[in-house]
Amino acid sequence: MLITRNSKVAFIGTGIMGAPIAGHIMDAGYDVTVHNRTKAKAEVLLARGAHWADSPAEAAKDADVVFTMVGYPSDVEDVYLATNGLIRATKRGAYLIDLTTSSPQLARDIHDAAEVEDKHAFDCPVTGGDAGAIAGTLTLIAGAVEKDLAPVLPILRTFSDKVFYMGGAGKGQTGKLCNQVSLASCMVGYADAMALAEQGGLDVAQMLEMVGSGMGGSVALERLAPKSLEGDYRPGFLSEHLRKDIGLALQQAEDLDVTLPGADTAFALYDTLCEIGGSRLGTQAITLLYAEADDQKAAGLDWSRIEGGDDEDSDGAAEAGPESDPNDPRNFYHLPRRHGRA
Repeated sequence: MLITRNSKVAFIGTGIMGAPIAGHIMDAGYDVTVHNRTKAKAEVLLARGAHWADSPAEAAKDADVVFTMVGYPSDVEDVYLATNGLIRATKRGAYLIDLTTSSPQLARDIHDAAEVEDKHAFDCPVTGGDAGAIAGTLTLIAGAVEKDLAPVLPILRTFSDKVFYMGGAGKGQTGKLCNQVSLASCMVGYADAMALAEQGGLDVAQMLEMVGSGMGGSVALERLAPKSLEGDYRPGFLSEHLRKDIGLALQQAEDLDVTLPGADTAFALYDTLCEIGGSRLGTQAITLLYAEADDQKAAGLDWSRIEGGDDEDSDGAAEAGPESDPNDPRNFYHLPRRHGRA
């Protein structure tokens, strides 16, 4: 199939990062149809001329290229492999590109199922956060070789400035999990440093500038530590999604018989943060685990949720236990509950 500016594009999942990515594709002149579970999150795109579809299948049925950016592996599996999923709903020759951070094995399953139907599915998770999505400068981590994605590269370039071709189905997801493992340790590192500086009587902002100028610096410290310092916990990337990603990495590490002690520590901290009410906060909210009780409470955290008190989520609805919640990371990756303050 020849992909041109006249090709039709479907975009499934118009959340924090999906919406600006879809916007860049529209800006490049492509005809875009969108679907999101919450229609309100697509309203900005609809106002700019995107078409609305009531389901992923409806959005994708006439599309030449379909992008997905959803939350969890269970969502990816449902969108692609359900009876009315994208593998069945799309036309022959269509390109299906999953931007979600998900399971390497699931990516391989989707790729293989698509090829049987004469369609082309690739895992292509992204890194760069909401800032990169808004700026159109994301890094793409493709589970493919370069020639496989050549037909859709002009579309990919509308929202990215770098593509890494990792060599085959599922390898894009493995590459992204490597990124998340490193990121998680950077997050824990700067949170530790801020706590030590504060208790040691240092000017924390000065300490961050000093560390950032040397080998202890990181992109996470540069971009997110100032937000932690200011008490700005608005999400560019949700804590619950980083917990999910670390869980995926730990599951693959278990399958490969690799020990990841840094990732294990980070998972325990983000698991705790999510369980006490921080799941919808930005990843920089990890520093709240070191904060005074009044600051934690002001941010919506409540330790009683894991200490035998009321068990409610941030929306005030009763929280399902891991056995009944299909999106609980402990169900995805068979990881144990780990509680305790940092």
